[in-house]
Amino acid sequence: MLDYNQKLKEEIINFRKVGHQFINKEINAAEFKAVSGGMGVYAQRGGEKFMIRLRIPSGVLNIPHLKLITEFAGQYNLDTIHLTTRQAIQLHDLEIDEICDIMDKAIDFGLYSRGGGGNFPRNVALSPLSGVDRKEAFDVTPYALLASNYLMERITEYRLPRKLKISFSNNEADTGSSTINDLGFIAVVSNGKPFFQVYLAGGLGNNPAIGIPLEELIPAEDVLYHVEAVTRLFAAEGDYENKGKARLRFIPRRMGTEAFIACYKEHLEKVKAELTLDESKPELAKELTKKHESAAEENDEVFIDEMYRDQKEYKTCLIPQKQKGLYTVVLHPLCGLMPTDTLTQLIPFLNGCDRADIRLSMTESMYIRNLNPDEARELLAIAKDVIQDSNIRMSVSCVGVPTCQIGVEQSQALCKSILETLEKNRTPDRYLPAVHISGCNNSCARHQVNSIGFSGCKKRIKDNVEDVFELHIGGQYSKDNTEFGKAFGFMKISEIPVFMNELAIELNENKMYFREYLSKYADRFAKITEKYLV
Repeated sequence: MLDYNQKLKEEIINFRKVGHQFINKEINAAEFKAVSGGMGVYAQRGGEKFMIRLRIPSGVLNIPHLKLITEFAGQYNLDTIHLTTRQAIQLHDLEIDEICDIMDKAIDFGLYSRGGGGNFPRNVALSPLSGVDRKEAFDVTPYALLASNYLMERITEYRLPRKLKISFSNNEADTGSSTINDLGFIAVVSNGKPFFQVYLAGGLGNNPAIGIPLEELIPAEDVLYHVEAVTRLFAAEGDYENKGKARLRFIPRRMGTEAFIACYKEHLEKVKAELTLDESKPELAKELTKKHESAAEENDEVFIDEMYRDQKEYKTCLIPQKQKGLYTVVLHPLCGLMPTDTLTQLIPFLNGCDRADIRLSMTESMYIRNLNPDEARELLAIAKDVIQDSNIRMSVSCVGVPTCQIGVEQSQALCKSILETLEKNRTPDRYLPAVHISGCNNSCARHQVNSIGFSGCKKRIKDNVEDVFELHIGGQYSKDNTEFGKAFGFMKISEIPVFMNELAIELNENKMYFREYLSKYADRFAKITEKYLV
């Protein structure tokens, strides 16, 4: 690892020079991005400030790394850090030398940004409750970390057409979004043994695709062979000429599904013949097939009832675990922007909790796990500013304008405006779902697979070019039921909060959550929507 770290540090020396060339306008934005993406760095809109994406392996965040990131935020006067929708952490509004200094120091602590962008395998995704979830097949954390480590050890060697995304889900609810990744694994127990259902060539954004399931379950210990096989296939068959068709999902469209699966299996056989990866098998939890009690322990119920009665917000952020008497607290900062002040208070609390661990989610949340009732109460008090009291307040927004270079609209501003409008009108929001808002069609907020999603764009209306978002309704994902939302049309950004307020009133009057309402009153929903479309 020492040689590997030294190699990465040598890359930083060259990257610092490239960064200054960009600042001095000796190279253009495209030339800079060609180098910076693979370093996990992007220029922000305007080209004067930069952001860095720190890879948190599968969202498993240890306390020393959290402390280091908090120190970076304090040192460079950052009010917030950004929890991303790929379980990473981004730092924004930095100078190029600050970026390079952060990368260099982070490597000393085993924290990396390499491959955080560009044409590389991205952060391996993982169900954030894996290991504590009462409904999981088994804990897939060891497998996700195994895959993550395998990719990072080779990160400088990859020459892929575009980015590659891999995900692990611990149950059929697919909380790791495995059905919409390039390579997805969903945990299944069959005859008392751990297996994975594998999905291939899924993805969001332009021309999205639902993953193609392999017919046969794979033994859990074969994970690395499939990781290696998919990277080889992508490198061999991907489109290096047309960036718009370079993602893995375009290969089965070109070949046909049967030919694609056959090609994949050929690569898999070659990998198994050439490599021996068995020595890296993770250890499984004991008593894998033992059923955890579906109902909470009596003490758990008393505690949950007490907290829900006293404070309604605990319903959305306090989760009883399968471990008796332990809980997970979900912190969801608005738009994924976690205040540095909250982190500063969080670290000493975590240092005092022997069992506590941290997971980041793909919904811009931080899960603090393995807390006893007293610890959960203390954390809820410490982090009261990032505790949300309803699903709509758990909404997800990408960075968007004015930070993202390719963003089209102000996704975070829209998210905040929706919540402010509901508060201003004192409209109860109990029945609204979380809204997923992407600033463009790239679906960074996964607007395509959630109940209500918006994607930003520009639209000519009469003689003016207006700021609008396209409305997507009814998306969802799970092992057996993943589908993209229906595109309903475009709304002006100024009208969307009013629309959401009216929808909340309609749901309140019917006392129905959105999905139930949509299934029963689709025509009424269409009428409400129609008057806001442009």
